[in-house]
Amino acid sequence: MRGTILVTGGSGQLATALLRAGEDIDIRRVGRPEFDFDHPETIEKAVAGQPLAAIVNAAAYTAVDAAEDDAEAAFRANRDGPARLAALSASAGIPFIHVSTDYVFDGTKGAPYHESDPTVPLGVYGASKRAGEEEVLAAGGRAVVLRTAWVISPVGRNFVRTMIAARGKTDHLRVVADQCGQPTSAADLAAAILAILRRVESAGWQERFGGIFHAAGTGETTWHGLATAVFEEAARHGVTPPEIAPIRTEDWPTRARRPADSRLDCGRLAEIFDLRLPPWRESLHGLVDELFDGRPR
Repeated sequence: MRGTILVTGGSGQLATALLRAGEDIDIRRVGRPEFDFDHPETIEKAVAGQPLAAIVNAAAYTAVDAAEDDAEAAFRANRDGPARLAALSASAGIPFIHVSTDYVFDGTKGAPYHESDPTVPLGVYGASKRAGEEEVLAAGGRAVVLRTAWVISPVGRNFVRTMIAARGKTDHLRVVADQCGQPTSAADLAAAILAILRRVESAGWQERFGGIFHAAGTGETTWHGLATAVFEEAARHGVTPPEIAPIRTEDWPTRARRPADSRLDCGRLAEIFDLRLPPWRESLHGLVDELFDGRPR
């Protein structure tokens, strides 16, 4: 791709994956303290300077439970900051890709959600992300909102690393088995984002490229199913799988409610961009290998 792509999110899962996937692309990654949604002046400073080809916002307030007690911080990071980035992108006439979440839904549909389905967030985190989507689209630029789910990676804070760390402390785990979703490899999501930008560059911006798209790993499981799969993979590296007891959501109370079934229908992404993320189970294989041996797969 021609030009520089600004990626927010510092050393987070997705920003790291984008930097790795874009080895042949000029990617400038920014994060705290030089880029901080709590300090709006840093937003303009990050965008100023060299001309940009696109902006990818991978920064967010993702502490789902903490957001219940710090709504202002969640909305600054998930609504106000992205709104400013989207406005700057619109002024510059460049694509803006904003990453959102399956938590904008309440999980009661009983089937995979389409982009047009009503959003009913269950908590502050989901509400702040939905507000961010609305502000980004209202900016009127070349905006693509990607809703994703259950992001996992060999780096950063995520369920896979949490499970492996927990195994080091106990051989008995209790994992929620009545919440259903789609694990999404950060590497797969990064590849999809870069593919979208390449398509936009080659075809020129088209109205159908804008709006909301669902982008999650192919296939579905529960948190218990994901934990079981993690230790099946980890066993190849000498880890003895723990006993994993399936429990109900009410057996593991949290400050914020989670959607029981947040599966996403990703058909629009396939239709418009000819993209479908790989099966999560296949991606987990290489992810766990990298987690243990440190070599990208």
